[in-house]
Amino acid sequence: MKINIVEISKNKDFDLEIVLVNNLNQIECEKDREILENLEFKVKDEMAVLLAQSKKIYASFEEFSYDSLAIAMATAIKRFNSTKYKSVKLLLNSSLKDNFKALVEGAILGSYSFDNYKSEKEIKKQELAFVVEDKDSQLTTILKESQTICEAVNSARDMVNTAPADFTPKSFVKEAQSIAKEFELDCEILGEKDLEKQKMMSMHSVGRASIHESQLIHLKYKPKKAIKKVVLVGKGLTYDSGGLSLKPADFMITMKADKSGGVAVLNTIKVIAKLKLPIEVHAIIGAVENMIGGNAYKPDDILRAKNGKTIEVRNTDAEGRLVLADCLCYAQDEIKNIDYLLDFATLTGACVVGLGEYTTGIMGNSEELKHQALVSAQNSGEYATKLDFNRYLKKCIKSEIADVCNISNTRYGGAITAGMFLDNFIYEENKNRWIHFDIAGPAFVEKAWGYNPYGASGTGVRMAVQFIKDLTKL
Repeated sequence: MKINIVEISKNKDFDLEIVLVNNLNQIECEKDREILENLEFKVKDEMAVLLAQSKKIYASFEEFSYDSLAIAMATAIKRFNSTKYKSVKLLLNSSLKDNFKALVEGAILGSYSFDNYKSEKEIKKQELAFVVEDKDSQLTTILKESQTICEAVNSARDMVNTAPADFTPKSFVKEAQSIAKEFELDCEILGEKDLEKQKMMSMHSVGRASIHESQLIHLKYKPKKAIKKVVLVGKGLTYDSGGLSLKPADFMITMKADKSGGVAVLNTIKVIAKLKLPIEVHAIIGAVENMIGGNAYKPDDILRAKNGKTIEVRNTDAEGRLVLADCLCYAQDEIKNIDYLLDFATLTGACVVGLGEYTTGIMGNSEELKHQALVSAQNSGEYATKLDFNRYLKKCIKSEIADVCNISNTRYGGAITAGMFLDNFIYEENKNRWIHFDIAGPAFVEKAWGYNPYGASGTGVRMAVQFIKDLTKL
């Protein structure tokens, strides 16, 4: 969908007009107001009505907040997309101008659809115009930046939604190399022999039963005069069967989404490079497929990670943390003077149980850094909350025969114990520079919500981009 900002003096004829309302008395046309009342139009989220006679789409919003306005805009655009009309406009008053970012992002994210596997595709060329009294360079800047971010979110959605047979670890490599070529980034790839040489046997073991070779991807964006150095690490399980601790059949469905962390990291560095931010960013992805076979790693195995720590495997379905353990060690060994170390992973079902399907869990050792990450998440439009480490839960991942166990000895607090497991692979100098984002809840949901469609949401991209953007203001 094409989006423009149009001056009212150059206003052409549009097929439809979107009217956003949070009070029915604001509706100027008395006839429209009467029809809407008869249709029981309510001021609440996800409510939109097309009045064909007046050629207007009325969409309601509950409050002047990012989420409420983005949802209203997404709902209106979905209604527009369901018609054969080619163009629609929205008049920007002062209140809507102040919330322009929400309107743009709601429109782009709300218009997303995934039809790659549909035999019949409907291609529509539609246009949205934001109509203003005078040209405003600030609005143009917001529009361009939001388009860049949302295109990356939708790209992440496409990657996550792609079937596991069509998106393997080598597919991750192909995408990374494409980004590297487009933005002239350095790109290093480590295959399984390289993992062995690097003594990354925690990650290596997870993928060794798959016919698809595991890949560690390291993209580097290094602008001149960078003011900070940020390392992003992503869990890229292109498919997770659970390994020998095989998942039940219904739990295996949607496991193509276990690559969401890696996909978020990949698309984040693309945005940063396109925006040319003065922050050095490294994106490291552990691209692996967890399958079964005669050479699969198994419960009772003892694995040795890159930092020399030994891990007792008691469940092969707790594989993401094993991949991240080595990726985090690799990041700290290869990259010096890290300012921020952030990892993103669909790590635990426990996080979904604790926080619901729509919220990311933020963990780490620094209260100040966790708060900083939380604020950035909220400003980006993503839901997140903090989960605090607990000295008593540390006992739950204690192993009698190795340095640490890959699962807890209790079913409770699983998201936090997984985060505390990762803490074993954070070097002392980086303890207060590290944040773990468990995106298991919002990354993939089998029902539409707000401006997010069925399936992948692209969670993590906006949050990470906002965090890095905020560093330029410190």
